[in-house]
Amino acid sequence: MNSHCNPLVGAVNTPPIAEAQGWIRGRTFPCGKQLLDLAQAVPSYAPAEDLMRHVAKVAAAPSTSLYSEILGTHELRVAFSRHLGADYEASVDAENVAITSGCNQGFCVVASALAGRGDQIIVPVPYYFNHVMWLQMQGIDPVYLPFNAAQPGRLHLDSIRDLITPRTRAMVLVSPCNPTGAEFASADIEAVHGLLASSGISLIIDETYKDFRAFAAQPHTLMTNGSHTREGLVQLFSFSKAYSMTGYRVGAIVCNAKLLVEVEKILDCIAICPPRISQEAAIFALEHLDEWRRSKAALMKQRVRALREAFAQSNLGYRLVSSGAYFAYVRHPFRGTRSLAVACRLAERENLLCLPGSFFGPQQADFLRLAFANLECERFEELVGRLLESEKNQ
Repeated sequence: MNSHCNPLVGAVNTPPIAEAQGWIRGRTFPCGKQLLDLAQAVPSYAPAEDLMRHVAKVAAAPSTSLYSEILGTHELRVAFSRHLGADYEASVDAENVAITSGCNQGFCVVASALAGRGDQIIVPVPYYFNHVMWLQMQGIDPVYLPFNAAQPGRLHLDSIRDLITPRTRAMVLVSPCNPTGAEFASADIEAVHGLLASSGISLIIDETYKDFRAFAAQPHTLMTNGSHTREGLVQLFSFSKAYSMTGYRVGAIVCNAKLLVEVEKILDCIAICPPRISQEAAIFALEHLDEWRRSKAALMKQRVRALREAFAQSNLGYRLVSSGAYFAYVRHPFRGTRSLAVACRLAERENLLCLPGSFFGPQQADFLRLAFANLECERFEELVGRLLESEKNQ
């Protein structure tokens, strides 16, 4: 018997991280050349010890085993709204917040609430692959905004305007960007929101890496002016990176009340509520770990500087196109060779695992993504050394 599978799902590529991990599965690495794993954006440090002790304590409470409200506990929604209000100098109400089981889930439910089969969502290239995978599974057409490697942090209104059709329902931005690390200029974000809103189109802005932006200034003023309370703006967040809680799976959505009603329907069907113990961890993080979070953000800034210095001081053929937050986007030197082949060769010969640009959209065959967050500063020289070796051993 041949069972039927949804062809929309069947047409989507294998999860990219899992595919890359398959390149090294079963291998062992010599002491002198251990694996440098730059494939997945994972912090190199554990959660705060105080947080882990708190989780152990609340695990014993009977209430931790119970469902919460679909949109998350009121306590966490209030704590998160205060956090955002302070960061964006904005008035954020808990009634505009939903807590999700990770930011990926947040994007999925928002996209499905805004768009249906045959609708379109504009996606800048290079994109975060899980976003496009979900759109394709839903029959929503991603419309690609081409990449300008000379200006990776700029958004050009004319290019976006040319992509808008009667079927356009939203545009998604990730800032700081995964995979490039670039931060989009605040004036550009605000101008794009104005353009989209004038046509009844929503801007979905994924700010998972907001705590790792280069400067403390607001990344935009959209929340300050209350755009999150009106139709046309959705903000997404993840606790995974800021608090090193990747396995806890806690994220958040901030949007207008009308959209939140639709989001709640989908969340109820998918998970009923986020895991209660993870919500307890997030509350503790927001209320007690501001200094810890800032110290880790400062550490990541040091790594960005060390990465840039390592690339600048070498005679590498690999060129740093963009870097920031957790990521570096690099142009490899092997023109005419697909980025997938280059990445596989780096894994096989140099014990260096990274992702090819082809995982992040069309016309990205010249690029690689290095997720350097789990690499200490003193190892960037080793990274550059292996890249140099790859040029000799091509």
